Amino acid sequence: MTVSRRRLTAAAAILTAGALTLAGCAKGGGGGPAATGGGAATPTKSLENKAVSAITVGTAADSNGPANPVDGAKRGGTVNMIDRDDFSHLDPGRVYLNYNATASLLFTRQLTGYRQAADGSLKLVGDLATDTGTTTDGGKTWKFTLKDGLKWQDGTAITSADIKYSVERLFAPFITEGPTYLQQWLAGADYRKAYEGPYNGKSLDAIETPDDKTVVFKLKEAHPDLNFTVAMTGYGAVPKAQDTKEKYDKKPFSSGPYQIVSHITDKSMDLERNPHWDPNTDPIRNAFPDKWHMEFGLQSQQSTERFLADSGPDKTAMTFHNAVAPERVQEVLGNPEAMKRSIQGLTPFTTFYNLNSKRLTDVKVRQAIIKAWPSKQLQLIAGGEINSGKIATTVMSPTVLGYEAFDLYGTLAKPNGDPEGAKKLLQEAGKPNPTVVYAYNQTPTQEKITVAIKDALGKAGFKVVAKPLNPATYYDAIGPVDNKYDIYWTGWAADWPTGQTAIQPLFDSRLIADNSTNYSHFSNPEVDAAIDAANKITDAAEAGKAWAALDKKIMEQAPIVPEYYQTYFGLYGSGLGGVEFSLVQGEQSPLNVYVK
Repeated sequence: MTVSRRRLTAAAAILTAGALTLAGCAKGGGGGPAATGGGAATPTKSLENKAVSAITVGTAADSNGPANPVDGAKRGGTVNMIDRDDFSHLDPGRVYLNYNATASLLFTRQLTGYRQAADGSLKLVGDLATDTGTTTDGGKTWKFTLKDGLKWQDGTAITSADIKYSVERLFAPFITEGPTYLQQWLAGADYRKAYEGPYNGKSLDAIETPDDKTVVFKLKEAHPDLNFTVAMTGYGAVPKAQDTKEKYDKKPFSSGPYQIVSHITDKSMDLERNPHWDPNTDPIRNAFPDKWHMEFGLQSQQSTERFLADSGPDKTAMTFHNAVAPERVQEVLGNPEAMKRSIQGLTPFTTFYNLNSKRLTDVKVRQAIIKAWPSKQLQLIAGGEINSGKIATTVMSPTVLGYEAFDLYGTLAKPNGDPEGAKKLLQEAGKPNPTVVYAYNQTPTQEKITVAIKDALGKAGFKVVAKPLNPATYYDAIGPVDNKYDIYWTGWAADWPTGQTAIQPLFDSRLIADNSTNYSHFSNPEVDAAIDAANKITDAAEAGKAWAALDKKIMEQAPIVPEYYQTYFGLYGSGLGGVEFSLVQGEQSPLNVYVK
């Protein structure tokens, strides 16, 4: 059993929602972004509540190239990308951050990937593979066939041996940052002891390549959503002939539309076309520009100023990751010209307050906390919906397949809390004035949020003892199973948009351990059984329904107070078209960008 590691860092928790640093399971430091001006207006090109529950698994026809056409798009020109950080990893096996994964789309391909339509809907399609894979035994054995015409940047063919090698090298000791799902599914939890990697000439028998076009994965147990798993950048293709081990991280060999021609660490990176990429094999990437010039070292304030000025090379500039600086949000909202080139959408991240089930053992007490919670007030303190996110009422984000909206505790009807409803629940529990310990990340914003929480819970009858924690050691404090806190903040995003990585890591009782991802220490045999049952469903749509039902079952037990479905709000230059929000990565997408 594996656990997603896509967590939001403590530092990221006090940035704007659009400046999150991780692409997946979120790990945070206590309650959301920094307080700045709010924002009631809605940027243009907003995806609003468009849920990725509309994700479908595409057919072989859907997996054919080229990518979806873009009205008005043309080839040529250079796109300038400006952002805060250089890419920490470009070796696909070491990629686990959304920022790195977004850049990798330009030069790394996987067996599968996501084809995003103009209306925001997503299809899982074959990228290098002719389709999304086939299984005849419920997901224990998976077969993929490679497309014709696939080539590396030197013109050599991409073969099934390359795919096998790309996975085998993930077992090597220097690959420590990427996902580990497939490795464990192939070789067991302690997969590095089972297989040491290919560098000593040994092969992994669990991956078979009967011919140059076919690769077969033989898993130890059934995993019906492996076709989603291999869409992660971490399972991208790497050629044996070009593998430079640790050095590969700075200049990977391209299987995509661009190749890296220059990379000056922490300063710049330049890409030019890969002449051997065939758009007819690629249903995902349009690759309109001839070149990409990427510049690093710009904080959100600097990039916002440059986008607002919109002059010179910045007219053809975009950013993958930098959001509008919090202090400039209101200015941008009031600028009609800037709003024409703004991007907003729901990221894959959700945030919530864990209710420690080992200490808060009465479900009615936990339910009363949710009832009393001042969601709207906290959102305003955090800077409003644009800076923080949309108020959440579920475990799963709208960006997860099968998501169903529900609001068991009337949060949206009474967003400032329902103290009378909470009092009623406490009376039913026979605990009208319980004491709860609230641990929080000690920042100016969180101090204000703590005051609001104490006031709201106090009106319902709770006595709140607030415990400030050092941001640098926040998770060290809340991680132990025997921690002394009742309520504390964390966040999460699924590694791929199905319920398995959205729900299981957080609420499977078998994962309760010090510093494990089940931070609520939630234990419910019925939920564990439902998780196992959902994991066995091979049809993606049916699995989505099962996870949605499980979402509601979990919320009935009140192990968390949902906080936000986090949002992104960014700008780009007026000389670009086709700039879109990536529902998968939660930032600006390079796939359809063109120079006007």
